[in-house]
Amino acid sequence: MTTPAYEPERFTSPEYLSVIDERPNCKQFNIPASCLQAIKQQGEEGFPHEICGLLIGNISNDNWNISEVRQVSNINSERASDRFQLDPAGYQAVDKEFRGSKLEIIGVYHSHPDCPAKPSPTDLESAWDGFAYPIVSICDGKASDFRSWALNDQSNAFQNIKVKEV
Repeated sequence: MTTPAYEPERFTSPEYLSVIDERPNCKQFNIPASCLQAIKQQGEEGFPHEICGLLIGNISNDNWNISEVRQVSNINSERASDRFQLDPAGYQAVDKEFRGSKLEIIGVYHSHPDCPAKPSPTDLESAWDGFAYPIVSICDGKASDFRSWALNDQSNAFQNIKVKEV
């Protein structure tokens, strides 16, 4: 039995709907089962606050190929239940660790406590072109949905990217 995904009314507002581009795409997000499980577990352990982290891997043929995930502190102390701010020192440490290797930071993941795995206008404001943005929905403390997103060609909305467990 899966935990139901909650969808607060704000997720059906024009402001929230405008950040999603429904056009189909051929991109794919390839993630090992162990990495997917780690993200879900981190989200559950961090509930009722948002957690965040970095995706390590490479991009080829418009596909994100994940090798590792690294949780980074959410330094947003005022609104941790519905916002995240990735710790810049954590980002820099991971970036430095993988410099000169064949792997690099290719995205940022985070959780949505008691909300769907859909991007928000706040997510769009901080998104970087070329990065993958998976979101795990944590409802009542349990992972209920996992989706990956990336900016569209105009960088003005997110497109849902097919997730393939590898």
